[in-house]
Amino acid sequence: MKKKTIAIAAALAAVAAAGLCLASQLFSSGTYYYTQVDNSKIEQVHSSGGVIDLTGGLGYSYTLTAYKENGAAEEVSFGMSRQLREGAFLRLKAVPVRGVVDWAEVQYDELPPAVQRYYAPPEAGPSLPAE
Repeated sequence: MKKKTIAIAAALAAVAAAGLCLASQLFSSGTYYYTQVDNSKIEQVHSSGGVIDLTGGLGYSYTLTAYKENGAAEEVSFGMSRQLREGAFLRLKAVPVRGVVDWAEVQYDELPPAVQRYYAPPEAGPSLPAE
């Protein structure tokens, strides 16, 4: 009886460890996407009154075409508490189940080359006169 209890406890510990490893992979590793803000594709989100809110309670929802580092396109949706700067380039980190968990504004030259081909480089500012 004692051996059977130890075997069951060991099996449960192994299943728990495997579950923790899987959860760690699902929630910590992610895929990076790159996109450009288009405020014509924003939707203002109102409280759903108890229904699951996929924006995490944030006031705005964006659905934009975004590109992986290899240039593969996907529609990505994410919530924001405010409107973002029109035309800004973003790097989004998305993980399975949770969706976009992190974002940062990046410059055009920080986009992977396979992504740059989908966007026009920003206009150079006015040049200073030669002296």
